[in-house]
Amino acid sequence: MSEGHTSDGFGGRHDGDGREETAPGQERTFAALPPARGRGFAESWWGLAWLKALEDTALDGQQLKKGRRFAREGRVGAVSVRPGRITAVVRDREESGYRSDVLLQELTEGEWDRFLDVAVERAGHIAALLDREMPPHLVEDAAAAGVDLLPGIGDLDPECGCEAWDHCPHTAALCYQVARLLDQDPFVLLLMRGRGERRLLDELQVRIAARAAAHAPPDAADEPAGETGGRAVRGILAAEAYAAAGILPPLPPEPALPDGPGPAPSLDTETDPGPGLDPAALEMLAADGAARAHRMLAEALSPGHGQQPVPPGLTPEQDAVRLAAEARPEPWIANRLAAGSGRRPAGLPAAVCAWQYGGAAALAVLDEEWTPDAAALARARTRLAGAWEEDEAPGLRGERNRWTSADGTLQLRYGRDGRWYPYRKENGRWIPAGPCDEDPAAAWADAAAPADA
Repeated sequence: MSEGHTSDGFGGRHDGDGREETAPGQERTFAALPPARGRGFAESWWGLAWLKALEDTALDGQQLKKGRRFAREGRVGAVSVRPGRITAVVRDREESGYRSDVLLQELTEGEWDRFLDVAVERAGHIAALLDREMPPHLVEDAAAAGVDLLPGIGDLDPECGCEAWDHCPHTAALCYQVARLLDQDPFVLLLMRGRGERRLLDELQVRIAARAAAHAPPDAADEPAGETGGRAVRGILAAEAYAAAGILPPLPPEPALPDGPGPAPSLDTETDPGPGLDPAALEMLAADGAARAHRMLAEALSPGHGQQPVPPGLTPEQDAVRLAAEARPEPWIANRLAAGSGRRPAGLPAAVCAWQYGGAAALAVLDEEWTPDAAALARARTRLAGAWEEDEAPGLRGERNRWTSADGTLQLRYGRDGRWYPYRKENGRWIPAGPCDEDPAAAWADAAAPADA
């Protein structure tokens, strides 16, 4: 660590007088990533560029290889990123966890000035950055201006609880994990170099405005708002444009359906959120809204969509389960969704499982116990009787809409839609064991299958 700084125990750095160097909001934490087996360790240009810089400048190839194995096996915990430092707990093969830090020199104010000058020189750089993308050519242009974004030899300074004097497998694993973080968001690199995304974009906007003012005509400031050269400027009402459709040029073809909903927005800012606002929860909701909008658009563009019935809306309780099933939230958010669904946290996994098997209908079967009328009960019994040969039928005892095995471990539930839903008892709870089926024998086979099949 550089002279005059001490560790705060949580990844921060302090001057000798104890003042925290990191501005509020300039820290991001990324959840631990699963093992990376069967795939390249990085996929994006930024992730691959980080790996190349890391491996080209490594002094101890053996420690780097061990670290790569640790990262590939998913031994790196949640990663905290802040200016000049990345931090995580890394587990070794003996499952001992070590607090590991890697320090990267922050850019100076002069270097940031040159970087922003480079960014506003090219319209392509400006457009990409304002769209929250990091153009790869920015690295080359910045380097030409004397600003190195990627690390060079000796730039990555390790600190680890294993007390190694140089890079160890734990800090090497953390460096490899950064490549995967850059796959998610290349702005992580700029945060490590000293600027959070919000601050960088704000400073870029100031540069753009100053540049525009410098190139404006001398008399532009005296021109009345809404006029150009004495000619009033106004927009075209949509109704007028549609009325003139026959004489206007044809509109361009509608754009194709995007491949996906796009990356989730980042609400990491230097301003503290207002009371009751949680940025992580809002990011999850925004990502879920984008995914649903993309799915709805895909359905709307599919053939015959206009003839399909409008699906019923979800209740808040049902939508909370849907969010837990589709967004895969952090545990603390899942607990809030459990409360929103009217359940205890321990009951949410069964509801999520039901939703994944059959949506709102399967969720209703999990929650409801009802008595079929005489006609429905007769149909159910007839289908049960015809599902197996007489000597192969499982011994089932029926109660209301549920038929349970003699040993009390398997169950068929008859839904209001006339289908059969398989259930299995695990740790004292009935858990959905498969999708519904019109054939009770097929549903029973799902219930009887091994839980890990």
